[in-house]
Amino acid sequence: MKWLQKINCFFHLPKKLLPFRFENPFTFTRQLNLLSFPPNPQTLKALCSNGQLTEALLTMAILGFGMNFEGYDALLNACVTRKAFREGQRVHAHMITTGYQPPVYLRTRLIVFYNKCECLKDGRQVFDEMPEWNVVSWTAMISAYSQREYYYEALSLFVQMLRSGTEPNEFTFASVLTSCTGASGFELGRQIHSLIIKSNFESHIYVGSSLLDMYAKAGKIHDARGVFECLPERDVVSCTAIISGYAQLGLDEEALELFRKLQVEGMSSNYVTYASVLTALSGLAALDHGKQVHNHVLRCEVSSYVVLQNSLIDMYSKCGSLSYARSVFDNMPERTAISWNAMLVGYSKHGMGSKVVELFKLMREENKVKPDSVTYLAVLSGCSHGGMEDIGLEIFDEMLRCKDGVELEIEHYGCIVDLLGRAGRVEGAFEFINKMPLEPTAAIWGSLLGACRVHSNVDIGEFVGQRLLEIEPENAGNYVILSNIYASAGRWEDVRTLRELMNCKAVTKEPGRSWIELDQTLHTFHAGDHSHPRRDEVFTKVREFTVKFKEAGYVPELSCVLHDVDEEQKEKILLGHSEKLAMTFGLIASPEGTPIRLMKNLRICVDCHNFAKFVSKVYGRKVSVRDKNRFHHIVGGICSCGDYW
Repeated sequence: MKWLQKINCFFHLPKKLLPFRFENPFTFTRQLNLLSFPPNPQTLKALCSNGQLTEALLTMAILGFGMNFEGYDALLNACVTRKAFREGQRVHAHMITTGYQPPVYLRTRLIVFYNKCECLKDGRQVFDEMPEWNVVSWTAMISAYSQREYYYEALSLFVQMLRSGTEPNEFTFASVLTSCTGASGFELGRQIHSLIIKSNFESHIYVGSSLLDMYAKAGKIHDARGVFECLPERDVVSCTAIISGYAQLGLDEEALELFRKLQVEGMSSNYVTYASVLTALSGLAALDHGKQVHNHVLRCEVSSYVVLQNSLIDMYSKCGSLSYARSVFDNMPERTAISWNAMLVGYSKHGMGSKVVELFKLMREENKVKPDSVTYLAVLSGCSHGGMEDIGLEIFDEMLRCKDGVELEIEHYGCIVDLLGRAGRVEGAFEFINKMPLEPTAAIWGSLLGACRVHSNVDIGEFVGQRLLEIEPENAGNYVILSNIYASAGRWEDVRTLRELMNCKAVTKEPGRSWIELDQTLHTFHAGDHSHPRRDEVFTKVREFTVKFKEAGYVPELSCVLHDVDEEQKEKILLGHSEKLAMTFGLIASPEGTPIRLMKNLRICVDCHNFAKFVSKVYGRKVSVRDKNRFHHIVGGICSCGDYW
C-alpha cells in the first residue's frame, strides 16, 4: 500500500526536519496496526472525536503534506481539551515542517493551547509572528495574560489593540477588566467603563459581571451595586460577584441580606456563591445560619470543591464550633495548605495550643502539603495563646534553620514577642525586639505594651507607649493601655496629661459594636445603644447585675473610660458598653444554663472582660466572646486567655 511505503521513509529523515517523528519504529508499527483503514482527514477527525489522540498524531504523520485546516483544527481542539502539551507541540511542529501557513483562526487556537498549558512565552511568540490579527486573536492573548495575573501586559496589549483600530467585543472587555487592579489599574478601568458605555456593551452579562467585580475589588461597592442593578439579566456569576464584594469588604449583613433577596428571586447558586456567603457568616459569627447553609449545600448536592470546604472550616471556627470545623477537615478527600492553615488558625484563635501542635505534627507526618509562612504564623500564635513557650521557641529555631524552607517574616518575629510577653518575660521580649534584623512594626510594639500592662512593667511600658504614640498618634488603643499602666502605678498626673493629649489631637475610639445570635436572629448593640426594642429592660438589668456583681467582688475599671469626667459619670459610661448590653440581653433572653456567645468588632475592654467573668461565676453560664483578636472562653470566672489578649 502506497501510504505504508510513505511511512517507512519517515524513519530515515533527519530529526531536525521531522521534530514530530516517532523515535521507535517498532512502537510506531504496533500503534499503526490500530488503524484498520488508509488514513485521511476524515479518519483524523473521527479519531480526535473518540479521544484517540495518539492514533490521530500517527495519522497526521502519515498524511504529511496532505494535512488540511479541518485536520489541524480537530487535533488542536483535542490538545486544548486534554492540555496535551507534547502532542500540541508536535502539531505545531508539523505545520512548520510542512510549510503550512495556518489562517488567523488556527494561529489563535495555538495561542489558546499554549495558554492552557501555561506556556505564555510560546503563545506570545505565536501572536507576534501572526501576519494579521482579528478581535479574537487579540482577545485570546489579553485573556491569557489576565488569567495568569500578568496585568500590566494585558492592559498594554489592550491599548495596542485600540491603536491598531480593532474594535473590542464583549469578551475583550470582560477579559481586560479583570486586570484593572490597584490604583492605576482602577483608573484605567474607569476609562474602559466609559468606552464600554460608548460601545453599548454595558448591559452584556459578561461585561457587567466583570465591571461590578472590578468596582467591588476596588472597594467601590456602591458603584458595583449600581452596575448590578442595571443588568437586564443576572446569572450566577454576576450574583456571586456582588455578594462576594460585600463580604470581602466586611459588609456581612448586606451580603447576607442580598443573598436572601436573590434567592427569593430564583437565583441559582454554585460553590463560589456559597463560599462568599460563608465568608459573610464568618464575619457575623452566625452559627445557626452557617449550619443552614451547610445543610442546603448537602441537600442540593453542590460540588464539594476544596474552596467551599475551606470556607466551611473557616466559618465553623470563627463561629466557635471547632468540632464541626474538624469534622469537615477530617472528611476532606484532599487538603491544600489553606485547609491546614484554616484549621490551625481556628485552634490558635481559641487558645488551644496543644491541638495546634498536634495538628502541625500530623501535617508533617503526612508530608503531602508543605507548611508555608501562614502555617508557621498559626503554630507560633497557637503556642503563644496556649502557654507553650518552649515549644514555640523550638519551632521558631527550626525556622531559623530553614527546616521547611520558609523564610522568616516580620509577623513571625511578632509572634515570638507576644509569646515572651505572655509568659511574663517582658525584658526578654524587649531585648528580642532590639536584636531583630527587621524594623519592628506598630503591631509588635503594641504586643509588648500589652504585656507591660498585664505584668505591670512601668519602665518598659512607658518607653514603648511613647514610641507608639509617635508611630500611631491616632490609635486610641495605645493611649488607653498606657493610661492603664500609669493608673496602676498611681501616676495620675501622667494619666491626666495623656488624656489632655488625646483631646488635643482629637483622638477618638472606633464605636464599639457587639452582637448575639438567638433563635437565628442577630441582635446588635452599640455603645450607649437606644435602638433595640428591649433597650429599657436591658439597661435596667445591666444596673441590677452590676450591683449584684459588686457584692461578689466586681470593681469597675474606670481607666477604660477616656472622657475627662468624674468617677460616677465614668461608671455610667461603662454601663453602656456594647459587650455588657449584649451579655445582659443573652442572660435575660436565653434559657437558664445555656451558653452565651457574643461577638465584638473591637478588642473587648478590661472592664467588660471582668464583667463577663462575673456573669460566668455568679450565674453559672459559659460565656464565649469573639473579639477582633481571638476567642475568650470563660467558665467559672476563669478565661481561656489568661487575662491577656
